[in-house]
Order: sequence, then C-alpha cells, then structure tokens
Amino acid sequence: MAENQLAYVTDAMRRGWISGQGPYNDRAAELLAKVTGARHVLLCTSGTTALDLAALTFDPGPGDEIIMPSFTFVSSANAFVLRGAVPVFVDCRPDTLNIDEERIEAAITERTRAVMVVHYAGVACEMERIGKIAERYGLAVIEDNAHGLGGSYRGRPLGSFGSMAALSFHATKNVQCGEGGAVLLADDRLAERAEILREKGTNRRQFFRGQVDMYRWVDVGSAFQPSEIAAAHLAAQLEAFDEIQGRRHAVWNHYHQALAGWAKEQGVALPAVPDGCAHPAHLYYLLLPDLANRQALIGHLKERGVQAVFHYSPLHSSPAGRRYGRPAPGGCPVAENAADRLLRLPLYADLDESACARVVDAVTGYRVS
Repeated sequence: MAENQLAYVTDAMRRGWISGQGPYNDRAAELLAKVTGARHVLLCTSGTTALDLAALTFDPGPGDEIIMPSFTFVSSANAFVLRGAVPVFVDCRPDTLNIDEERIEAAITERTRAVMVVHYAGVACEMERIGKIAERYGLAVIEDNAHGLGGSYRGRPLGSFGSMAALSFHATKNVQCGEGGAVLLADDRLAERAEILREKGTNRRQFFRGQVDMYRWVDVGSAFQPSEIAAAHLAAQLEAFDEIQGRRHAVWNHYHQALAGWAKEQGVALPAVPDGCAHPAHLYYLLLPDLANRQALIGHLKERGVQAVFHYSPLHSSPAGRRYGRPAPGGCPVAENAADRLLRLPLYADLDESACARVVDAVTGYRVS
C-alpha cells in the first residue's frame, strides 16, 4: 500500500465530490503525464474502457482491419470488434512473445487501418521496425500498454509511440486502483474528440473551462471517467511509483539470477529483454518444455504453498476469435506453443526476500520429465 493511499481516499470522501474529474483525477493525470511524457491523459474506469475509448476515438468502420497479436487479452480485440472492425491476428516472437514484426506486412490488405502492439510483460515491441511499416502503408499505430507503464524502448517511454495508447490500473498491475485505466494521446485533434466521447458525447469540459457558454450533445460517447475515490487511490500509488518499481525490480532480479542455473539445466526459458528495452518488472514467467511439464510444475508449486498460473489463450483459436477475426497468413504456431508452456510466478511489490527465496526453492525442486 502506498503511503498516502488511505489518507487520499478518506480526503476524497470527506470533500463530498466523489464523481469524476475532481482534483484527484487531475492529480493522477498530471503524474501520469510526467511518467509517460504524454501530452494528453484521459483517465478511465478500467484498462478495457481505455481501449474502448481509444477505439471509439480512432473510429474504424465496419470491415476495417486492425492487425494485432493473437497472444493478448480479449479486451484488445473486443474494443474494435464492438465497432465492426476485424482483428487480424499475427503470431508472436518466440523470445519476447510480442507481435512478430517480420509477419506484419503479410497481414496487410487494402482494408487494414492500424497496427495494435501489446508490450507483453512490459518488454517493448520492435517499435522502429513497426513504425517504418506503418509509415510505408499509411497505418496508425495503437499501443495496448497495459503491462508497460515505466518501460521504455531506446530511451523513449512505452505509450508514446502510437497515435494513442491505453493503460490499465487493474489490481494486478504495477500501479493500481482496483480497476482503472487511461488513454494517452499526443495529437490535439484526437484528444479533443476523445475528451468529448469520454463526457457522454458532450462538450462539458469545454464548458467548465469557459470555452463555450453551455454544454451540448455534440457526438457519440459514453461514461468512462473513474470516481474521485479510485483516482485518489491511483494518485497515491503514482506518487510512490519509483518505490513500487524498485521493489518489483528487486523481485524480478532475484528470480532471474537465482533461477538461471536451474533453467539452463532443465531446458526452461526465462524472460528475454532485448538490447534497448527497459522493462517495468510487470511479469516474471517460465517457459517449460511442454504442456505436461507446465501443468506438473503448477501442481508441484501448489503442494508447496506457491500459486503459479498460466496466461493467455491465443485469440485466433478462441470461439469469438474465429467468429470475429482471422489469423494472418502462416497462422500463429508460436503463440499456441507459448500458451501451453508459460507459467507466471508471484510478483508484487510487497513480496519480501524470504518469500522470493521460498518461491525459488520450490521451483528449483522440480525436475523436468
């Protein structure tokens, strides 16, 4: 828990202004702008609604295609499917599990409008190559940066490469408020429209700034803003961002160093962080040789009081993925393989050194069969 978390939440309740866009919403947005360098920050009620707002702002038409990784959470695709767009699922790289930039061009058609990147575990996608492809074909780049707050690519913050980026502050994220999110935008025109969409399609914020004499319904929209209570929680977490990140990196580094020898002996892959990428210590995962060993290790750890879970099921092979989207040429065999082999270890800021050592002891007591 961040130092000021309870005090800020209590203060928000006592102020009597608990709906959206109060002082704690403003404070959290200001802190996020400092971390990400974003020109415009719009807080949302979740990472999912942040993606919804981003997709609504981007405004794809029915049948327009959005290239995205298959190895991601369903919200990445749902945001665009809800607008009639078609997700085209591209396979992931075997090292970082990010979208394979070498497979993107083969997925582009005359209907393609954007490439969505997801920085898995907070490790950056190959943004230089992806940016050049997008520029060559006149495509937008949209970042699902739910894992990547605090990460960077060649010194530039994740969330600053696309025309817009979505963040998540779910309870499982590095910085959280139970449920929360944000959209980051650099373009003033897009930001102006996103602000209206977030205000149920009204120019209410312009009215409060004295830019119009009254506010009216001017566009489509919905309710995306978090309450002041959630924003107060988030603001306290963001003020403690460096401390939280330091503790998470200590856990990540402990695992990475302590498990290196065991992993090499057992044929287990550890997370890869390419040169030029700085990750935020969001996830620590193991890639076992096969599904049987992944499941056996989960059982082995459970018997020793350690909870470890798998992660995404590839979207291209899911019932809704087959109904609403399609895989890119060549399919997604790497994503299918990784989904069967991946296991996540406990990682949170309050995991102390003795608990880390217990996890490591439990893992290294397993032998691959």
